[in-house]
Amino acid sequence: MQHDFIPDAILVNNYVNGNELALETLITRHKQKVYSFIYSKVYNRDVAEDIFQDTFIKVIRTLKRKAYSEEGKFLPWVMRIAHNLVIDYFRKNNRMPKFDNSNDFSIFSVLSDNDLNAEKRIIKEQVEIDVRRLVDELPEDQKEVLLMRIYKDMSFKEISEATGVSINTALGRMRYALINLRKVIDKHNIVLTN
Repeated sequence: MQHDFIPDAILVNNYVNGNELALETLITRHKQKVYSFIYSKVYNRDVAEDIFQDTFIKVIRTLKRKAYSEEGKFLPWVMRIAHNLVIDYFRKNNRMPKFDNSNDFSIFSVLSDNDLNAEKRIIKEQVEIDVRRLVDELPEDQKEVLLMRIYKDMSFKEISEATGVSINTALGRMRYALINLRKVIDKHNIVLTN
């Protein structure tokens, strides 16, 4: 119990000087906060667990190299590492939501044209490519809400809690995202309905 009263900076110092238990105390102390942050970005327990492990592997390596110098700011430093690893994960694996043949959202539920002939199918594929590109170019806050709402089927209440903004702000971001998306849909819809 007495570990609870030892400041992070002292525990870091103790670990660097060979006390392995000090690291365990640090991880236990901050696990919930770091894991919750990661999970709030990736919404997948396995992925969150992997990134959490990678975060602390990086922390350990840095401490072992005696390359850590931010005494008293241990948690913000760990959170920065976690944040960077989350960004790396999205860059590598999840740049764009996948449009497949499952029940996932497809932009063509908006266009509602189920009987596409060969020519229209080619146009449809081109629109999908354009829409993906457009989604990727949306401002970060609009894209985040759009992906949560449409791809993850989250309610605006859940989105509000996950992003730390009011429900009205989340709704506003979704509205702007759809306005921006509609520009590209309208452009091609003319072709599709000819």
